[in-house]
Amino acid sequence: MGNSYADAAAFRNAAVNGQLGVDPDAAQNVLKKIRAGKDSVENLLRGAGALAEPPKLGANPVGDAIAAKFAQRADGGGDSYTTALQNLYSQYEQAEQGVVEAMRHYQQIDQAAADALSGGQA
Repeated sequence: MGNSYADAAAFRNAAVNGQLGVDPDAAQNVLKKIRAGKDSVENLLRGAGALAEPPKLGANPVGDAIAAKFAQRADGGGDSYTTALQNLYSQYEQAEQGVVEAMRHYQQIDQAAADALSGGQA
């Protein structure tokens, strides 16, 4: 399996650079699903701070250390839940931008073809 963020960024870059186009009517369902996923991740990110509450493991050095580590991992330290959600959100953003740009490029191609046909008949 590849790097999902890099794959999403490559798709977006290809669309931005006009290397692909997608029929807007066909892409609407995909775009809705991407936006729904993005909204879900955003909601999870809003609630992620609640996970950073250190668990009550007793007043001893080991319990304190584990509780602090748990809180840090939940709230953005290292391989945290928050960091994973932020990465996923970024992937959704890249995919959304890619689909929107590919739709725009398709419309430009379609318009250019229509202009060429109507200009050739005049």
